[in-house]
Amino acid sequence: AIGPNPAAASRAGVVPQGSGQAGFSAPRPPHVTPLSNARISTVFSPHRYIGALGARVICDNIPGLVNKQRQLCQRYPDIMQSIGEGAKEWIRECQHQFLHHRWNCSTLARDHTVFGRVMLRSSREAAFVYAISSAGVVYAITRACSQGELKACGCDALKHGRSKDERGEFDWGGCSDNINYGIKFAKGFVDAKEKKVKDARALMNLHNNRCGRTAVKRFLKLECKCHGVSGSCTLRTCWLAMSDFRKTGDYLRKKYNGAIQVIMNQDGTGFTVANKNFRKPTKTDLVYFENSPDYCVMDKSAGSLGTASRVCNKTSRGTDGCEVMCCGRGYDTTRVTRITKCECKFQWCCAVHCKECEDTVDVHTCKAPKRAEWLDQT
Repeated sequence: AIGPNPAAASRAGVVPQGSGQAGFSAPRPPHVTPLSNARISTVFSPHRYIGALGARVICDNIPGLVNKQRQLCQRYPDIMQSIGEGAKEWIRECQHQFLHHRWNCSTLARDHTVFGRVMLRSSREAAFVYAISSAGVVYAITRACSQGELKACGCDALKHGRSKDERGEFDWGGCSDNINYGIKFAKGFVDAKEKKVKDARALMNLHNNRCGRTAVKRFLKLECKCHGVSGSCTLRTCWLAMSDFRKTGDYLRKKYNGAIQVIMNQDGTGFTVANKNFRKPTKTDLVYFENSPDYCVMDKSAGSLGTASRVCNKTSRGTDGCEVMCCGRGYDTTRVTRITKCECKFQWCCAVHCKECEDTVDVHTCKAPKRAEWLDQT
């Protein structure tokens, strides 16, 4: 029987992408489209129709699936639903990690894929997306197993009996997350497309997919409940639980920063570093072949949206600062009135009452490049 996961209550959801300033939404250029739930569902979550039309009909009509993926889709429609839900989470995490950067995980409004032409180039951005999406599939399936939502899996049955850690002995109890099942299914489903071809890009994708899968397992944690007189903890019941997905996102973001540019070796079985002064990549490093496009200007052929009309921080010297974000083009300043909660007071018991306060702030947005420069890239 699949019981409730004691760790589930402590897991927070991923924070959606926002403007970074409370109370108002910054102006958005017409060509930039946030990835809405509806759009994500269209791309990743056809499961919503499976019950009515049957798994075979739906799975046969999902574009881009190879035969093995279609077979898994038809055999495990409930897992497809979990993968669809997981897609929303990893896309929001991607947008969170790059919120204040020139490339911010957005997409072209009329592009039929989520990240469009950005993924055609074997860049470090593509490496990150493959890793975070693979991690998202593992996380979503593992979570669904523990919550009793899937027929094929449940809690980790291997976690039973007695064990010990640095604090002493404990009994396995509760519901340990079945991370090995999540990794196994994600590997079979996500990697199936890359194994259909044997070229450098497929090898790169397989490597980065594995980085994403193992990243989730890296942050498994042991959670325990004490038993005994007055909480003396003479006996502990413990279970393994995944950490919040944000930890995986933070980890892969650091791997993005240290991604290693490689070239395929002569026998086509692995990589060598493009620059001999850099170390050889390990299994946990992200790898890429090509330099990133210029994200300063809009370039539809490369999937770059440019940074025109992006909100920037006038006083920051980081990637969110106007000098960096606007690529030296300067910025416009607009005075915006916003309404925020203020003078909040706790009232016994149990409510918080706040007033609504109105204030005026300056919002800085990047200027567009000169027209001739922009036309050269379209």
